[in-house]
Amino acid sequence: MSSVYEMAKKFKKDFPGTIAFRIKKHSDVIERHLNPGEKVLYVFCGQKNTQSYMFINSCVVALTNKRIIIGQKRVMWGYFFTTITPDLFNDLKIRKGLIWSDIEIDTIRENVYLSNINPEGAIEAETNITEFMMKEKKKYKEPETNTGGKYARKFKKSS
Repeated sequence: MSSVYEMAKKFKKDFPGTIAFRIKKHSDVIERHLNPGEKVLYVFCGQKNTQSYMFINSCVVALTNKRIIIGQKRVMWGYFFTTITPDLFNDLKIRKGLIWSDIEIDTIRENVYLSNINPEGAIEAETNITEFMMKEKKKYKEPETNTGGKYARKFKKSS
């Protein structure tokens, strides 16, 4: 059995209110796309959609030492695979409802919605993702310069 599947099973056991089906198949999609040297740090599962009443879009989300990976096996054939690298990550938002929580991952290109997650599990997922992304974003930060060039001086005069 894959380590991704074991971690997803543990998440479901620790946070039983989370709705996710076929986590073994979704975990296999993630295992297939792991790059050499990439290590899985954290795994959780939920529904990849915007509505809590849609139960058919289960997925597994893995946080690796390089990126966030979302694997979703289709029922008949094929699968969906989404990856979010630290340079594309903008923000993460949690919405807590009466029964479940939703996570919205804001990226430069799109927003990824994950729903039907146990509220305590969503908090744990948020903590793991934000701590990793804040650490990785520091590597991408460009050094600030004081020069600014001729355009900076022109801009300062007009304001």
